[in-house]
Amino acid sequence: MSQAIYTPAISKIEEHDPDKKATFVIEPLLTGYGMTLGNSFRRVLLSSISGAAIVAFKVEGATHEFTTIPGVKEDLVQVMLNLKGIRFQIEPGAEEAGVDGRQPVRLELGKKGAGAVTAADIKPSGELKVVNPEHHIATLDAASSKIAIELVVGFGRGYLSIEESEAAYEQNDFISLDALFSPVLRVRYKLENTRVGRMTDLDKLSLTVETDGTISPKAAFEEAAAILKEHYATLSGATTVEVQSFQQMDENELAGQNAIEIDNRLNLYIEDLHLSARTTNALTNNGLHAVRDVINLSDAELKELKGFGDIALKEIKDKLKELGF
Repeated sequence: MSQAIYTPAISKIEEHDPDKKATFVIEPLLTGYGMTLGNSFRRVLLSSISGAAIVAFKVEGATHEFTTIPGVKEDLVQVMLNLKGIRFQIEPGAEEAGVDGRQPVRLELGKKGAGAVTAADIKPSGELKVVNPEHHIATLDAASSKIAIELVVGFGRGYLSIEESEAAYEQNDFISLDALFSPVLRVRYKLENTRVGRMTDLDKLSLTVETDGTISPKAAFEEAAAILKEHYATLSGATTVEVQSFQQMDENELAGQNAIEIDNRLNLYIEDLHLSARTTNALTNNGLHAVRDVINLSDAELKELKGFGDIALKEIKDKLKELGF
């Protein structure tokens, strides 16, 4: 029994926003593999991409989260919620060390005088960069008001509950926070049919990844692929399979098929083929609405359709020949 598998390729990357949103088009895939890959990528992208988030903080003069801060419009609970929205990017020099086992980073924020306190007021760090400096944290209501906050930024993957945060980042006089490390905000995928020559039942997967800007969609996509690869590699043991791409199939394997192409002719609607009204109605009444629905049916199968006779068969065969099939 042959153990050869056919692997796909990324045929196109559509960058809606290079820093935050992109669509990856993966094709061709054997039937069913589009769903398998799409679901796997979505789960890993949403749960396992590494990032940084605030895991604990301390406000000068406040001992617990229900304390009122003098001179600050918001209460400490609101400030705490606002702190969760600050997003950090690991600086290129520090990025090489990875996140696993990385020690948390302490940051300071201080401001005096009336006005808004934003993430831009956090003192710069050589390891972390704030990617949303405009993010609102608090409001000082008088010229004499001031606020001083110490932040503990942790590194990890996925979500960290407040109980886990307290255990992992226990700090004296600090208030622990639950943390969402994942920089991926949304993942959507769409499946379509594609073809290699006359093989018309292959899958095309379009995967759209949206991040918070702390990591590019391409970097998140590649990290997810690496995570999946390593997990499956540890389970495969010594078993190996032959890997081929559709482009590597020889002429005998292709049996006269063409090289890879995405043929929009398959998506033509029956109503747009300018067939006779009788033939058009016979096809659509039997649930055949596009060329792809007709192309794989034999003459006998077509003639079995209700209201479809020899004249209609000749007409549709002539039309398919005209389209190059």
